[in-house]
Amino acid sequence: MTTYREVFERSVEQPEEFWLEAAQGIDWVTPPTRALDESRPPIYRWFPDGELNTCYNAVDRHVEAGRGDQVAIRYDSPVTRTQRDITYGELLERVSGFAGALADAGIGHGDRVLLYMPMIPEAMVAMLACARIGATHSVVFGGFAPAELAARIDDCEPKAVVTTSGGVEPKRRVEYIPAVEEALKLAEHPVGTVFVTARTGFETSVAEAASRAQGSPTRWLDWDEAVHEADPAECTTVRATDPLYILYTSGTTGSPKGVVRDNGSHAVALRWSMQKIYDVGPGEVMFTASDVGWVVGHSYIVYAPLLTGATTVLYEGKPIGTPDAGAFWRVVEESGAKVLFTAPTAIRAIRKADPSGELAADYDLSSLETLFVAGERLDPDTYQWAGELLGVPVVDNWWQTETGWPIAANPRGLEPLPIKSGSPSVPVPGYNVAVLDPSGDPVEAGAEGNIALKLPLPPGTLPTLWGDDDRFISSYLTAFDGYYATGDSGYLDEDGYVFVMGRTDDVINVSGHRLSTGAMEQVLGSHPAVAECAVIGVADPLKGQRPSGYVVLKQGESITEDELATELVGMVRSRIGAVADFKEVRVVEGLPKTRSGKILRKTMRQIADREDYKVPSTIEDMAVLDNLRDVLTCESS
Repeated sequence: MTTYREVFERSVEQPEEFWLEAAQGIDWVTPPTRALDESRPPIYRWFPDGELNTCYNAVDRHVEAGRGDQVAIRYDSPVTRTQRDITYGELLERVSGFAGALADAGIGHGDRVLLYMPMIPEAMVAMLACARIGATHSVVFGGFAPAELAARIDDCEPKAVVTTSGGVEPKRRVEYIPAVEEALKLAEHPVGTVFVTARTGFETSVAEAASRAQGSPTRWLDWDEAVHEADPAECTTVRATDPLYILYTSGTTGSPKGVVRDNGSHAVALRWSMQKIYDVGPGEVMFTASDVGWVVGHSYIVYAPLLTGATTVLYEGKPIGTPDAGAFWRVVEESGAKVLFTAPTAIRAIRKADPSGELAADYDLSSLETLFVAGERLDPDTYQWAGELLGVPVVDNWWQTETGWPIAANPRGLEPLPIKSGSPSVPVPGYNVAVLDPSGDPVEAGAEGNIALKLPLPPGTLPTLWGDDDRFISSYLTAFDGYYATGDSGYLDEDGYVFVMGRTDDVINVSGHRLSTGAMEQVLGSHPAVAECAVIGVADPLKGQRPSGYVVLKQGESITEDELATELVGMVRSRIGAVADFKEVRVVEGLPKTRSGKILRKTMRQIADREDYKVPSTIEDMAVLDNLRDVLTCESS
């Protein structure tokens, strides 16, 4: 068996040979003869002479191979009490039908389509239909504010918007059609067609929207009627370097920052990752508890499982409250999932609601072989709790919207390596990871610095930003010559394991000492009463910055804030030292997060320092930040 180290070294020393070999996992119309195009550094392109169709690889080829009756999508919606299986054969019929409707609306190769959808099968169908005809899709989280939706319309200039009646939350329904109508009024770019798939229980219908739109340049069409009137569309051959999708990053200020993903290298990288990292093969079940509006949803709900011929679970619900903290365990049992992939914040929410994990005992979890997590750093306490509860490896993997697939992970399908608490394990083959000091020089093993990726980045990563090569270069490629700057700080240990301690702006300077807030959070999170926590650096006129901690208690905990603060301050002093000068702890009801689970530490710090700030449009619950604002403001007094 080839070892991880052998594969990794080959990937960075012989990338041409390595990735051409990996490309054989994809069906090509014109197979590539070259892997890397280096003609325009620092912008690189993969498989420049290859031609293919991503939808064909995700759907058609499995049907042609005789596996049309296998389940492709298992739709599980506790919020609507709906469960439905869609086979590859049925998926092909649905995708080709909606692709025909798009084509009838004048949409084709190179055009853009914006999707504003919740977690319903039509969202996946629309993504694949765009890929089928060579159009570029851009998925926006369902429920985004109209102004944010308008900004994305103006940036990618879509010919069509695809939406639905609304989204269903545990305690409310969110109307989408009025939001789209408002966004179209705010946007400068005219959209030709809006497709609406109807859901019951919502106030506004597509007919009402169409009536209000009379005299405007926009037609409103019912999804089912448009499909009925169209002929199914066949696959359009595209270049490997043609864009498959645009995904806007969270926390963007000013104009949106659209990450581009191309067709060829994306398909190759995701197919390779499913086999080598996640150890999921054809016919096996992957349950990724994410959202198609986030990169994890794009990669590991939609494309990677379908490119592999696996069964993917499309879950419209929450880790708790739909109906309880046993929701994920129910889905694992009923779907027979081999892999569960979610965010650490979801596991922490489950632990907060069910600290002893009693609900897991109600379900048969024997199919589950691995729990993968990404999105936030996996703290050791959550890692240990989940591992003991489930009895399977808990594998952290670290990556970004920009990379599209893991930078560091434990290659379970290649050579499962020992897991180290607090680390996402090792650099994935193709990613040449370095830790640099501020001057761009590598630091020694164990020393913290800026995590960077040596260029060229591997296939599947962003080749540029939508319509703006200069912004791509200035945003990512100028900090360190010859490297992509991840914006994260951390270190590589003597075994080559990656430890990510947080964003570089989460490293604070206390009386001249550079300290990681991530390391302090690791200490706070190990307290038995703490469900989750955040540490920020608050401006201090004497020391530059001082650390301030905010903690959420587990359900049922009765410890007082003063008692907890005394214990936590003592733990930080013991494990990090008096140099941390950690003295402030506040118990709060919740921490503000994006919908992908990232805690808004930068926004918290800006509020505490009384700076101007912009709340990211991806915030999950604005009320949580509103409730915390007075506490944060007091910290700087």
